[in-house]
Amino acid sequence: MKLGAQGVAVAIDGAKILTDGVIHAESGSVVGLLGPNGSGKSTLLRTLYRALMPSGGTIVLGEDDLRRLSARESATRTAVVLQDDSPEFEFTAREIIELGRIPHNTGLRRFGAVDVAAVDAAVMAAGIAHLVDRQISTLSGGERQRVFVARALAQQAPILILDEPTNHLDISAQLDLLELLTATEATVVVALHDIDLAAAYCDSLFVMKSGALVAHGTPTDVLTTDMLREVYGVDSVIAVNPITGRPCVHFGPATSHRPSTASCTATQPNFDTRTESSQP
Repeated sequence: MKLGAQGVAVAIDGAKILTDGVIHAESGSVVGLLGPNGSGKSTLLRTLYRALMPSGGTIVLGEDDLRRLSARESATRTAVVLQDDSPEFEFTAREIIELGRIPHNTGLRRFGAVDVAAVDAAVMAAGIAHLVDRQISTLSGGERQRVFVARALAQQAPILILDEPTNHLDISAQLDLLELLTATEATVVVALHDIDLAAAYCDSLFVMKSGALVAHGTPTDVLTTDMLREVYGVDSVIAVNPITGRPCVHFGPATSHRPSTASCTATQPNFDTRTESSQP
């Protein structure tokens, strides 16, 4: 299922948090959302799964305006994995995953064979069959994240939304998690801090600064020295990862800390802030 958001605005207590939130994801694609802390990434994601109501703009899931969908209808279309998703109470991993079936159950329909099958399939897809009987608090950070992704998969929503799911994970766990996401058939929208991971795993990137979109397109189109200097305030050299064939970034010091005579010798084409292109 495709997802689109255009001109999304959010104001909280009179303060404009988001002024021009934009993201578009084709069905089955993996879309990365980049930007420094405070750029509006999490706020934009929260509007996509109805945790925040925007004051302006449009959000479309499939062919339907999000505002016209009921909470249950939107929950069957979007599954979410947050930055800090640890439950307040002790649950086993399987009990956590079973929570993903809540949108499909009503007072007249209880947890049944269809739900068991969905949970079992999610457990297998996430590769966590050996963890299902353990308390969630006893798992490592990477193991917990795989449980939360399995819960999202059990929800069987066509759109997965993840807010910085690789934070605090070691390198192996980060790679495992992103491999799992790219192997799904769902449309994936994921906010990431690691630019190289975003370049390696995402079909397209959207970059935010100060609550607005500043660049979007393929990783090759978006990751330029000019963009990184404008958005992150750092000099950089863009190279090609010999394993993935995707861009990888070598950073210099922040521009506010480098000598005035320093310059970045790498050259990249300027990005077009309003033209989308597809990953070859």
